[in-house]
Amino acid sequence: MKKNMGSQDKLIRIIIAIIIAILYFTNVISGTLAIVLLVVAGIFILTSIIGICPIYSILGISTCKKSTTNA
Repeated sequence: MKKNMGSQDKLIRIIIAIIIAILYFTNVISGTLAIVLLVVAGIFILTSIIGICPIYSILGISTCKKSTTNA
């Protein structure tokens, strides 16, 4: 699959995942909400590492910078 996530998108997802982890480990969130948010955080980390967001693919979105090559 073609990468469809730009560096800013990846950074934002990682920051959100870190915030969710901090909230969980400081017991600010708990129960079902915590589990759901931890799963979302895991998905954010995974998609940031591989650079592909399946939802972006379905919707035809890409946050990658377009390469402009002069040939």
